[in-house]
Order: sequence, then C-alpha cells, then structure tokens
Amino acid sequence: MKKFTAGLLAAAMCVTMLTGCGVPANTVHSVDDLEGKTIGVQLGTTGDIYAEDVKDAKVEKYNKGADAVQALKQGKVDAVIIDAEPAKVFVEKNDDIEILDEPFAEEEYAIAMKLDNTALQAEINGALKELKADGTLDSIKNNYIGSDAGKSPYTSPADVTRDKGTLVMATNAEFPPYESKEGDDIVGIDADMMRAVCDKLGYELQIDDMAFDSIISAVQSGKADVGVAGMTVTPDREKNVLFSDSYTSSKQVIIVRKK
Repeated sequence: MKKFTAGLLAAAMCVTMLTGCGVPANTVHSVDDLEGKTIGVQLGTTGDIYAEDVKDAKVEKYNKGADAVQALKQGKVDAVIIDAEPAKVFVEKNDDIEILDEPFAEEEYAIAMKLDNTALQAEINGALKELKADGTLDSIKNNYIGSDAGKSPYTSPADVTRDKGTLVMATNAEFPPYESKEGDDIVGIDADMMRAVCDKLGYELQIDDMAFDSIISAVQSGKADVGVAGMTVTPDREKNVLFSDSYTSSKQVIIVRKK
C-alpha cells in the first residue's frame, strides 16, 4: 500500500512539474551553449544548414517545425533553430518554451525560380518594387505581424486581368505567419504577397503545398514556376535557383525550454 501511494505521489508530482517528468533542465542560454548539444531543425531550412556548422552538435531533422518544437518540449533535443516569426507563433502557443534574446543569424527572404528564367525574375522584381513603393507589402506584413494583425487583409483590385495564364507557387504550409493552412486554403504573408505580385503582372496564382526540401527541386524541374516559403538566399541555393530581390528580412533564433 505504501509503495502504491508513493507511486501515485510521484506521478502527481511528475504532472505538475513545469519541465515534465524525465525532461532535463535547459542548459542553452546563449549561442555559445549550442556547442555539443542536440539541435532540432526543420529539414532543408536555413536552420538546418546553420545547425550543421555548430561544433560537435547533433542535428535532429524534422519534416515540420512544429515537430521539432514538440521534441524540444519532450526533452529529445536541447534547442530548436528556426526563423523568428514562426518561433513567435510556437512560443505564443506553448508557455513552457521561450526564444533567446540573442539571434542566431540574420537573413533575407526572396522568391526562387529557375536559374535561366531571368525574364520572370525581372517581372517579379518590378512588381515587388511597386508593392514596396505603394505600401502594399508593408500592409500585408502588418496584417499578420504586430499589434495591427488582422486589420489590413489583402484584396485583389477589381480591375485585375489574368491574361498571362497561371503561375504555380511551391510552398510548405507549415511556416506561420508566412504560410499555413486555414481549412483548405493556404494563407499568410507569402501567399498574399504572391497574390499581389500576380495581380500586378496579370497571372492567376496556384499554390502547391509540399515538403520544404522539395521546393527547389520542383522549381528546377518546372513543376513550379516559383518557390516561396520564407526562403533565405544562401550561396548554396544560388547555385540551384535564381532569386528575386529580397522582400523581407528575418532572423534565425533559438527556442529553448524555460526550465
């Protein structure tokens, strides 16, 4: 009876502990602390690329950022490296994790297309320049980020024509607020930004959801015209795809357990 009671007490204590039963205490408090640790990343992302350069670190790769965060909560990894805005979404939904103040890296997002498609690159760069100048791009970002979120949803102008056909966008809808699923629709900053670009250029936009590490291959093969998924411009990626001008800046950050 005493053993049974002790077991129940231990189980109750396990449930109430902030870090959970068997979950180790956080030991990552700065970028330097990542050395020799187990780091969770989303497969194929910039976080994945950067984590490989951390000295003596073991990198666990997951198909979704949410899976990496769940592994962190369960104590399977010591930290997660991921883009700043998705990180904020994960932290808002989980009160037992936090983002370190020190960023891991700075980065620029751009639209990927086939290496030889300089004509489309010129079109998209022209549209992005106009959307920046008239405030549309800022309005789209503000509709998903900050205190004014939800107040400026993007709507296509009434006089838009679609005479250039369909432009296929490859994305990974697991990256809020840049792209995520809302019912059967893919929504977010990147989705609205590309709708605005297509409105400027006269295309119908088709968004295809796929694994993040399949996006560049889809663009290279012609399965998709562009890849848009909070994609950072890196030297390695520039060997495989052509990038537009940057449409926003971001950071790679480190998520850890609070305790």
